[in-house]
Amino acid sequence: EVQLVESGGGLVQPGGSLTLSCAAAGFSISMYAMSWVRQAPGKELEWVSTIYSIEGTTTYARSVKGRFTISRDNAKNIVYLQLNNLKSEDTGIYYCVKSGRNEATTTPERGQGTQVTVSS
Repeated sequence: EVQLVESGGGLVQPGGSLTLSCAAAGFSISMYAMSWVRQAPGKELEWVSTIYSIEGTTTYARSVKGRFTISRDNAKNIVYLQLNNLKSEDTGIYYCVKSGRNEATTTPERGQGTQVTVSS
């Protein structure tokens, strides 16, 4: 059974940073592409970033490129998302998904999410 548990969200001021973690169980993240998606209040799910299993190639949405960094620790089976220079529009629930970019917003293999609120 695939299990994904996100943590690390919270309230942060604009310009601040957070590190989100996604602990995976039931499979090895080293064998799969893993992604982060987010949902702002009143909006649909939005793809944020993906890390691919082969060579750890990463890709980012234009809105977060240069500010967010996705990484993984295969030994701990954890995927991370480092959020820097946060903006109010980054507010939302962040989900870890067992998927590449194309299916990231539709796959049912998703965690329960962690809330990120950027506000002064």
